[in-house]
Order: sequence, then structure tokens, then C-alpha cells
Amino acid sequence: MAQPAFLSSLRSRLRTPPPPPHVQPRRAYHVELGAREKALLEEDVALKRFKSFKNNVKQVSKIGNILTLVVVAACSYQVAAVAASTQ
Repeated sequence: MAQPAFLSSLRSRLRTPPPPPHVQPRRAYHVELGAREKALLEEDVALKRFKSFKNNVKQVSKIGNILTLVVVAACSYQVAAVAASTQ
């Protein structure tokens, strides 16, 4: 007897649409920045030397990729050379 009641309540829940979610605007109202916020957003000369790692990381990554390709090509050549000499 519990199964038909369960199925009927499940069907009634599936028929009713879910309540709409609470929608918040994506953008808040514009508020002018204060003096402290503006000072925090300014570029600091003391921290400038720590911000330029992106280009170095790209360069090291490219060098690593090239070295990986060279090693894979050398291994493939060696395997092919050994396979050809055994035949």
C-alpha cells in the first residue's frame, strides 16, 4: 500500500514547477573607490620585480617541450635501429 502513495506524491512533485531561484543582479551599484582602495590598486615599485615571471615560465615550458620531443625522437630512432639490426 505504501508504494502507490509514494508514486502519487512523486508524480505530483514532478508536475509542479520548482520555485524560481533568488536572482541577484550580476553587477552591484557603482561605488566610487576611496583613497585607501586607490592607494592599494596603484603599482608598487618595491613589488614590481616579483610580477615578471610569466614570460620566464613560458620560455622554460617551451624549452622543456622541445627537450621532450628530442628525447622521444632519439628513443624512437634507437628502437627502430635495434629492430632493423635484429632482422
